[in-house]
Amino acid sequence: METFLLVLILFIVCGIWFDLKKDKPLISKAKKQILVDTSILIDGRFLAVARTGFINFDILIPRSVVGELQILADGGDDEKRVRARYGLDIISALQNEEKITVSILADGNSASEGVDNRLLSLAKKMNAEILTADYNLNKVAKVEGIEVLNINELVQSVRADYLPGEKIMLEITQKGNEKKQGIGHLPDGTMVVIENGESLIGTISEVEFIRSLQTAAGKMMFARPVGVKKAKIENTKSKGRAVKNSKVEKPVQNTQVEVSKKNNVESRSKKNKKVKAKPSAKNTSKTKEKSQKSKTQTRRRTQKSMEASLVELANKE
Repeated sequence: METFLLVLILFIVCGIWFDLKKDKPLISKAKKQILVDTSILIDGRFLAVARTGFINFDILIPRSVVGELQILADGGDDEKRVRARYGLDIISALQNEEKITVSILADGNSASEGVDNRLLSLAKKMNAEILTADYNLNKVAKVEGIEVLNINELVQSVRADYLPGEKIMLEITQKGNEKKQGIGHLPDGTMVVIENGESLIGTISEVEFIRSLQTAAGKMMFARPVGVKKAKIENTKSKGRAVKNSKVEKPVQNTQVEVSKKNNVESRSKKNKKVKAKPSAKNTSKTKEKSQKSKTQTRRRTQKSMEASLVELANKE
């Protein structure tokens, strides 16, 4: 009888122990918490990634981060104000998603030590991870042993790479750092440096990829121009025709100005001859003739320079 009771007790204890072993994985499968910073909220890719379900975390937005967005939204910088308002809209959109768990963490409206330092201290205290798009915060968090998810690394890992020799149509928007370089951007934000592309700024050109460069801050592509859209070429041709027509019309007006100036010179020379006919001493007459000759020469020079300047202006127009 006693042995039977012992066996029964052992059987019950073993059953309880197996039940506890089964419950442990359920505890470990609970969602982790992740803290987001300002840079991730103003990034347009975050909401799309969160909706796919790849971020299987309870998203915590510190109140200090929301306060920073409010300060930027009320600031005087137009670009920062637009991006901050977009970040506040992202918070509202996340809260309206049924599959995403979002909560505002009450840590104060502002962080005296800085929002980034507040995030680092909260991550250590709560044993949470940080989701960011900030390169510097990513580096500091890794140094302090905090788990970090960088959305830039995620995008780079799933992005389709362009191979050397591939061609696409790309808008060249600005000048590069080096001479004759142009800059464009792919739809995912990757910067493309176009060699000899400075003259194509403001156009949508066909470019051919040459090589790529992977850096810690991201990826950079290098390309060279192949062709330009026809619409852009037609505009340049029409402008050239208008310039040619203006060049043909202007010299006619210049000839009229030249004729009137020549008449004025002839009338002035006649007056000077009358003055010479007056009786005077030999020495005085010679000096007067020299002075008159010098005056006429200077006048002719000034007239020629004026005519040349008028012709230059006409050619420019």
